[in-house]
Amino acid sequence: MDLDSNPYDTCKQTKGTVWELIPTHIQARMYSHQQEGFEFLWNNLAGTIELSRLQKLCSRGSGGVGGGGCIISHAPGTGKTFLTIVFMESFLKKFPKCCPVIIAPASMLLTWEAEFKKWRVGISFINLHNTEHLRKEMTFGSSTRNKDLIRAMKISSWTNGGSVLGVSYNLYEKLAGDSYSYKNIDHEKIRTCLLDMPGLVVLDEGHTPRCEHSKIWNTLLKLKTRNRVILSGTPFQNNFRELFNTLKIVRPATANSIVKEKFFADMIQRRNMRNFRGRSRAEDIEKLKEIILPFVHVHKGHILESKLPGLRQSVIFLNPSPFQKGFIDNLGTLASTFEYEHKVTLVAVHPSLILHCSLSEKEENSINKQELEDVRLQPEVGVKTRFVMELIRLSLSLNEKVLIFSQYIQPQLLLQDQIAHVFGWSVEKEITLIQGKIQQTRRQNIINAFNDPKSELKVLLASIRCCSEGIHLYGASRVVLLDVVWNPSVEIQAISRAYRLGQKKVVYTYHLMAAGTTEEEKYDRQVEKWRLAEMVFSSASMAGGEPKNKVKVDDKILQEMVDNQELKDIFKKIRYPENQTRI
Repeated sequence: MDLDSNPYDTCKQTKGTVWELIPTHIQARMYSHQQEGFEFLWNNLAGTIELSRLQKLCSRGSGGVGGGGCIISHAPGTGKTFLTIVFMESFLKKFPKCCPVIIAPASMLLTWEAEFKKWRVGISFINLHNTEHLRKEMTFGSSTRNKDLIRAMKISSWTNGGSVLGVSYNLYEKLAGDSYSYKNIDHEKIRTCLLDMPGLVVLDEGHTPRCEHSKIWNTLLKLKTRNRVILSGTPFQNNFRELFNTLKIVRPATANSIVKEKFFADMIQRRNMRNFRGRSRAEDIEKLKEIILPFVHVHKGHILESKLPGLRQSVIFLNPSPFQKGFIDNLGTLASTFEYEHKVTLVAVHPSLILHCSLSEKEENSINKQELEDVRLQPEVGVKTRFVMELIRLSLSLNEKVLIFSQYIQPQLLLQDQIAHVFGWSVEKEITLIQGKIQQTRRQNIINAFNDPKSELKVLLASIRCCSEGIHLYGASRVVLLDVVWNPSVEIQAISRAYRLGQKKVVYTYHLMAAGTTEEEKYDRQVEKWRLAEMVFSSASMAGGEPKNKVKVDDKILQEMVDNQELKDIFKKIRYPENQTRI
């Protein structure tokens, strides 16, 4: 992350404030939204930024007496990790025994570890999820040949103060929850440590534990400290019930107060976003925004617009091939909605993927499995695979790398085989994929190689579920969203893997959907959710919407594809989002 171009405002009144706790070279690397966020965190968690007032609190040991937790809702890729590290450094200087914890998706803990080392803040980061380190430590004598015991030793070291504990959501739920049992250590002691000891808890991608029936959500509610910080570029996910659950984690008392308000209780009941329209919607959202304004700091990503080369987005409706359309039309509709959508999603990529679906007896009898096996490596048979091959071919000529997201593993594996076959590439050399089962250090090595401009790796296939948050993939300047998910924030996060601070090229995104299928309906629902999220979490005064400027998209590759007579049959229509420069 290159922050040198935005020097800290030396005219700002810093004497006698928490800014004195931060080295000047670190201050010089902070953007204005990070400076505001830094003071916002102090004011919410400690009640002040003035050192004289903080001094009176220090004797209390574990932390401040501000209003409680808060949400840092900065757009993905705008430096929330850096901001948090700077804040933690200053917070530990005043409250050295506060025992901070960072809870994050497992895939992001290595990033946190690397960032703490990068900024040299003098704080030890104890990665409780790093099994590589655990294996090394377990080689020292038979008495420590136990993973649980090693983790207990790390937790004990953290309780001494002066360090930050990093743990994944899944592992935290196991260690601090009610159901986990240890062979050689006192479970209740570990559980008490993790729930009662932290004086500061940071929940990265804090929208993750938003289901009231999940074990992790119920475990987090038992945290003793009020000093809870949620980091999320997309705190509104699917509906207002989930938003309430997120608010309850960070500000339990406020959430319990809000839910008693009739307007918000009604909002929660409206699970179907289509039932939430009109003037009453705008009025209710304004009421909600007024309530959460004091503890939500919003930055919509303006810094990306001014510091990055640009973002160009397109939603492309593709006509399935006749062979492909025949399979889509013949899909059974009596199965569950999920099963039907799953079939459409896979077949819309390539018809051979129907072999990976759960089929009825009628469907089994209607397909020729051998015919599908024969066309498996023929991308021209599927409209989305056909589009992807041409995009890669044209991107290579411009020396640009391609990042392809999908929510299912089968399309990724198929594309990997097709791309290797068409371009004569080797898997793991010019093309590779990242999925949930891959080991964390291996994942990071792939990311590093992909971001290296000298690397031979040209195309990366990634799971949108396990790679859409927290990781940096700015080596890509062409991003393909192969299918449609119900939750728009998942796709926003995915695009932000490439469109983030550190990107040197214009990022072009291609959101593919099969025309005339349920993917169009899913997209329309997705847009409605996005609009609600924009209304609730708009910037500054948190009022108003985004300007609707009509932008002409300059995409030479897409234009060449549209003009290609051999491809004219695949395009039905192309939409360009109204605000091209912001996700």
